[in-house]
Amino acid sequence: MSLTISEKILAAHSSQESVSPGELIEADLDFVLGNDITAPLAIKAFKESGAVRVFDAERISLIPDHFIPNKDIQSATQAKIMREFAIEQKLVHYYEVGRAGIEHALLPEAGLVLPGDLIIGADSHTCTYGALGAFSCGVGSTDLAAAMITGQLWFKVPPSIKLIFSGTRKPFIRGKDLILYTIGQIGVDGARYRAIEFAGPVIESLPMDDRFTMANMAVEAGAKAGIIAPDARTEAYVKLRAKRKYAFYQSDSDAQYEQLHSWDISDLEPQVACPHSPGNVRSVNELRNIKIDQVVIGSCTNGRLDDMRLAAKILKNRKVARNVRLIVIPATREVYRECLKEGHIKIFMDAEAVVSTPTCGPCLGGYMGILAEGERAISTTNRNFVGRMGHPKSEVYLSSPAVAAASAVLGRIAHPEEILT
Repeated sequence: MSLTISEKILAAHSSQESVSPGELIEADLDFVLGNDITAPLAIKAFKESGAVRVFDAERISLIPDHFIPNKDIQSATQAKIMREFAIEQKLVHYYEVGRAGIEHALLPEAGLVLPGDLIIGADSHTCTYGALGAFSCGVGSTDLAAAMITGQLWFKVPPSIKLIFSGTRKPFIRGKDLILYTIGQIGVDGARYRAIEFAGPVIESLPMDDRFTMANMAVEAGAKAGIIAPDARTEAYVKLRAKRKYAFYQSDSDAQYEQLHSWDISDLEPQVACPHSPGNVRSVNELRNIKIDQVVIGSCTNGRLDDMRLAAKILKNRKVARNVRLIVIPATREVYRECLKEGHIKIFMDAEAVVSTPTCGPCLGGYMGILAEGERAISTTNRNFVGRMGHPKSEVYLSSPAVAAASAVLGRIAHPEEILT
C-alpha cells in the first residue's frame, strides 16, 4: 500500500505496516514536551492519576518560555510547579531561564527532536518539528499527562494535503511569506485536522530556518501537522546535533492525497496578514500607508538566526522611526550568542531597539510588548486574533522579519526594497 510520509511515521510508531486516514491508532512517542502554561495542568492530572514516575526521564522536556523571566506571582508559581516536578522526576531536559529558549526553537537546536520522530507537545505550535521530517502536533494538558505516564497516545490518522511550490523566489520572499500566502489561499480551516505536506523546488531550496517557519504556522491553517520531506539540508542540520538515532521517511510517488495545490510563486511579493486573522492576507504593496506603533521581531516562528541576520541587514546604520518602538527577541540563548558574535545586537541597539532575553512574551500578550487601546503593531509572530497582543481594540499585522524591520525604520508598513534596493 502506498503511503504519505505522515502515514509512514504513524504506521511505524504503531507497529503496523500501514495506516489509513480516519483510522484510530495507539502509537509510541519519541518525545514529549510542555511549557510553563500547559505543564502545571498536566502535572496536576499526572498526580491525580496516581502515577509515580514518568515513562522516560530522557524523553520529556519541560521548558519555561511563555512568561519567563517570571512577570508576576502567578507566573512564578506556574514555573515553580514545573521546576519542582522536573527535579522530583529527575527530568534530563528541564531548562531553567539561564539555559532556556523558546521551546520550538530550542528543541531542534539541541538535537532532541529528529527526523522520523512522533512528537507531541502541550502547545499548538509543536507542529514546528515537521520541518525536520517528523510528525509532531499539539495536544491538551491531559493528553500530555497521559503521554508522560505511558509514553503512548492515541491518534486519528489525518488525511494529507500536498502543497507544491514552484518558480523563483524574489529577493525578500522567505518562508513566512510562503506560509502566509498558503493560509490566505486555503483559509484558516482549509487544512482542518489534515497533515500538510510542503513540497516542490521552492521548498527544497529553503534554508532550515525558513522550513521551521512554514511548519510552525501549519496549525494556522487548521492542520494537525505540517511536514517537509527530509533531504540533504535536513541531514546537514541534524547530523551535528542529534542525541540519538533518527530515520528519514519519504512519501511514495503514488501516495494518495485528499487535496493537491500547486503554486508558482515567481511573482509573489512579501505577504502581510491583516487584523484579525492569519488568513486575512494581502501583499505588502497594498498596505504601505498603514502607520504602526510597535514592531516585534522574534517568537517560535521567526526568532532564529537567519531571521536576526535579515533584520540586522535592514537596520544597519539606520534608526527606528521616532514614534515606533522595536522589540527584538532572539529565540534561544545560542541565537543570542551568535547575534552578539556577528554584531547584530549592536546594530539593534544602535537602531534604538529593545533586545530581550528569549521569551514568548508579546506573542501571546504575555508581557514585553503589550498593546494599548488603539495601538497597532506589525510582528513576526504567528497569530493576530482580537486582543492577542493586548487591548481588544489594538491591531496586529503579521509579516516576515524583512517587512517588520523595514516598517520599524519607516514608521509604517513597508516593503524591504524601500530600504534595500
